[in-house]
Amino acid sequence: MSTTLPLEPIEKASRDELAALQLERLKWSLNHAYENSPVYRRKFDEAGVHPSQVQSLADIARFPFTTKKDLRDNYPFGMFAVPQDQISRIHASSGTTGKPTVVAYTARDIDTWANLVARSVRAAGARRGDKVHISYGYGLFTGGLGAHYGAERAGLTVIPFGGGQTEKQVQLIQDFRPDIIMVTPSYMLAIADEMERQGIDPATCSLRIGIFGAEPWTNDMRRAIEQRMGITAVDIYGLSEVMGPGVASECAETKDGPTIWEDHFYPEIINPETGEVLPDGELGELVFTSLTKEALPIVRYRTRDLTRLLPGTARTMRRMEKITGRSDDMLIIRGVNVFPTQIEELLLKQPALAPHYQIVLTKEGPMDVMSLNCEPCPETAPDYGALDAASKALAYDIKALIGVTCKVNVLEVNGIERSVGKAKRVIDKRPK
Repeated sequence: MSTTLPLEPIEKASRDELAALQLERLKWSLNHAYENSPVYRRKFDEAGVHPSQVQSLADIARFPFTTKKDLRDNYPFGMFAVPQDQISRIHASSGTTGKPTVVAYTARDIDTWANLVARSVRAAGARRGDKVHISYGYGLFTGGLGAHYGAERAGLTVIPFGGGQTEKQVQLIQDFRPDIIMVTPSYMLAIADEMERQGIDPATCSLRIGIFGAEPWTNDMRRAIEQRMGITAVDIYGLSEVMGPGVASECAETKDGPTIWEDHFYPEIINPETGEVLPDGELGELVFTSLTKEALPIVRYRTRDLTRLLPGTARTMRRMEKITGRSDDMLIIRGVNVFPTQIEELLLKQPALAPHYQIVLTKEGPMDVMSLNCEPCPETAPDYGALDAASKALAYDIKALIGVTCKVNVLEVNGIERSVGKAKRVIDKRPK
């Protein structure tokens, strides 16, 4: 019989106890980076700062930022801070442009990572003996193996499927009857579509919990998935440069934004234009400093994710507001800032339309033009009157609430190509 997994003492520690541990680990991490990474030694020296100057957590603001460009400029192994014979594993980002960002892990790093994903899985409501179906991609992408090691560490039975073969995914979910699925939210929708195509009501399947990450998704998307699948849906957050999945994760009892595992990662929110540190509660760009990583310590990494830091609820550690946009995902259409998740939120308010979409950008002369391709829900596909009304209402909402004129095209059912990993939400056909 499955049993509830206990919390770790640090999850219940006071803020003072947590801050003392963070300061001790921050001093170690900065010193480790300075002594063992030529890149960080140079960056610190150029900024005129030294790890010995750190007397409080606020002193981290004196240190320089790390960006994706730093990792790419030092491709592949220039950022590593341990000898090759101490590196147990290498991963790389799933980015599709330019050189990937390469990251490394010592055996201790892998152990820490597994523990934090196990903590995340437990926070989602997992119980020892649960079966977990992993549909994140395996390989250089950190999602699959990160979820796999953490679920095993939590005492779960792992079904390591990976991405793709959607018909087979549905078959094994029906046959193996897993309790939990770990997958991108967009691919969860593709699995639900395939269930319905096979005549299966998704809400009747064995799944109890969905742990979704690797792409921004809204609370409206959460509600749509929960209702359709009959599950509890929680958000797991991470990025390869900082560790992988499990940097932060929502707790099932509150579902109010991912709790940051602050004993291993120190968060800041900055003004993305000026770099100024902002107080908790203000919207800005999320920045992370690793506190325990050996192979690749990361100092003030600019994630480009936009969020707020909020007080802890289910745990002592602070939460981050659900990520619904990135500064580098922002589209500027005729001078208006647009995030794909804003479009998603309005689309989900139209019950005649399915939650699959792509934004297409073109030019007419000097002017940007935005179109939205979407699909009907299968049950409303024959009702052209309802679909015409829904598309007009959606176009009106986009203009009224976001401020951009948008042509809404309702394609056929399955007219949007399904992603097996991160969804491609924007097709930019504008001349470079």
